[in-house]
Amino acid sequence: MPPVPLRALAAAALTLLAAGGCARPAGGDVRLTVSAASSLREATAELAERFEAEHPGVDVRVNLGASGSLARQIEQGARVDLFVSAAAGPMDALAERGLVDTAARAPFAGNRLVLVVPAGDTATRGFRDLASPRVRRVALGAPASVPAGEYAAQTLRALGIADRVEPKAVYAQNVRQVLAYVESGNVDAGVVYATDAATSGRVRVAAEAPPGSHRPIVYPLAVVRATAHPREARALAGYLLGPEARVVLRRRGFSTPAP
Repeated sequence: MPPVPLRALAAAALTLLAAGGCARPAGGDVRLTVSAASSLREATAELAERFEAEHPGVDVRVNLGASGSLARQIEQGARVDLFVSAAAGPMDALAERGLVDTAARAPFAGNRLVLVVPAGDTATRGFRDLASPRVRRVALGAPASVPAGEYAAQTLRALGIADRVEPKAVYAQNVRQVLAYVESGNVDAGVVYATDAATSGRVRVAAEAPPGSHRPIVYPLAVVRATAHPREARALAGYLLGPEARVVLRRRGFSTPAP
């Protein structure tokens, strides 16, 4: 089944809410867990708080991590209601196993890939500088589980410098760890999303990845089939795909799909 258009899913959620969708069950509050890519830390925290304020019977917990690791948690039976990945691959893997509701899948946000260096470094100006002997250590997300690392690997291959950067690579478990390595000065450079770089005053954006050097960065969102609260999970998904969430995402530097 093809994904439901963003507008249709959001409209359906609003209809559900108008009908009293997020009502509390007899046993107490509904608790929803959203597993989301680490780069969404601030945005999901704000959106969860806003949703809870509008729906007092629902408690939203955000579980952050590398998208590949989060997908494996769902495969292993973790209690998750919504999944937001930083790339299609981890979501596709779950869809192939029937673990997410493909009828409730939609693009959530977009991002840009950037090269960051410690704030005092003015010499590094572009991705090709990573091949220079002056740059000794480069922090990257582990490509097998961190989409930012895979996007970075694609860029380095496109620029023809992957073989020269590989010996310098310091692999991190998620994109925020990459940022932390650069902030601390333990590495000379790192590759993160533009939204991650914007959260730190201790790094400088040296360059954005050249156009066409990596696949488009799209964050898909889907409801997990095993959710114990399908109505509430769909309502939250609709909220996250709605106009209020788009305003929050854009303010934090993400791009959003057209409504």
